[in-house]
Amino acid sequence: MFNYYLRLAMLSIKRNPILSSLMVMAIALGIGACMTTITINYLMSADPIPQKSDKLFYVQVDSWDPNDPFDEPNEPPDQLTWTEAKNFLQAKKAYRQAVMASSSAAVEPPGQDSKPYMAEIRLTSADFFAMFQTPFLFGSGWDQSADQNREFVVVISRETNDKVFGGENSIGRTIKVKGNNFRVVGVLDSWIPVPKFYDLSTGQFNEPEEIFMPFLLKEELEMPQGGNTNCWKSPAEEGFRGFLNSECVNYQMWVELRDDAEKQQYMDYLNSYVEQQKAFGRFPRPLNNRLSDVMEWMEIKQVVADDAQIMLWLSFMFLLVCLLNTIGLLLAKFTGKAAEISLRRAVGASKSDLFKQHLVETACIGLAGGIAGIGLALIGLQGIKALYGEFADRVTSLDFNLVMIAMILALLSSIAAGLYPTWRACSIQPASQLKDQ
Repeated sequence: MFNYYLRLAMLSIKRNPILSSLMVMAIALGIGACMTTITINYLMSADPIPQKSDKLFYVQVDSWDPNDPFDEPNEPPDQLTWTEAKNFLQAKKAYRQAVMASSSAAVEPPGQDSKPYMAEIRLTSADFFAMFQTPFLFGSGWDQSADQNREFVVVISRETNDKVFGGENSIGRTIKVKGNNFRVVGVLDSWIPVPKFYDLSTGQFNEPEEIFMPFLLKEELEMPQGGNTNCWKSPAEEGFRGFLNSECVNYQMWVELRDDAEKQQYMDYLNSYVEQQKAFGRFPRPLNNRLSDVMEWMEIKQVVADDAQIMLWLSFMFLLVCLLNTIGLLLAKFTGKAAEISLRRAVGASKSDLFKQHLVETACIGLAGGIAGIGLALIGLQGIKALYGEFADRVTSLDFNLVMIAMILALLSSIAAGLYPTWRACSIQPASQLKDQ
């Protein structure tokens, strides 16, 4: 029977091409608007490392002003001081740990014809690469002894390797950064986590840094600050050393904890550490340490902005308006078929048969609207790319899941829109129509 209903639906759509096209376009406009905003919200809030997002925890300790929280109502700083970052790194209390900071420096490619350029740098520790499962094209990360010994080693991005070494295997070769020679120990393959969850303070959808080097070299080479820096009181000393010893926060830390027992042990360590620091006159606020996993941290930092969520709800309201227009068009169409419906009732078709037939027709219109809506969504996403440039490149692409969501949404929306018109059509009294004929 389904094939029969499908043939009847195609014939009905062909008999009223203008009315059918208007319904398809109404649904397509609603689906296109919805899928544009759904895609952005979906990609912005997607789990960037689903294999272990529940085992990676962002570390916060409350070293802030005793009279004023870092953020209301009682949020600790979203970064660490140099003192805490260095102490936590050396304590090695987690299964894996990565302290980090953003910086930049001049890179001097070999050869007289190559010009120096500024590169974004990630100061971090050896566990970074294993924790965040970075893919390598050549080599690997450095070992922990390189952290403690402040060795001049680097891991570079694939793009940097192409720019400086022509894409060759550069392991063991030298790259000059900030006037110092560094030995290349690893070359990352293409790696662009969306969002860039490991440091949300430097741009949630920016590309990863071009060069990675041991964290403690910040002190050794006096690497400049990058990202966000916040201070609740001025440094007691002047200069670079004074900044490092201050209560200013500019550093991030992630730890990998394999189970609840390890998480509790690490929290106990943080609480104990803060109590010890209180004895030295630091950490004047009450204990307020936090361990947030990847998805919790993204929610805290509001990776999906309120404006994007508002636009999502507005797009659903627009879809509702489109469906109300579709209901009106379906009522007009099915009312025009009153004589045909009455004749079918008279020759033995039941209300349920007619109901199924017309729902199949509305489903066909919905699927056509869904396909057209996907096309409109793609146009909308291209427009967002053109408007916002590189920022939007990684949050404006439809994948298979989103295409299926669009089709299911279009199908369900059209069927919902067709329920009332179909019920009205099936409730027509055959006798009155046949008598008029």
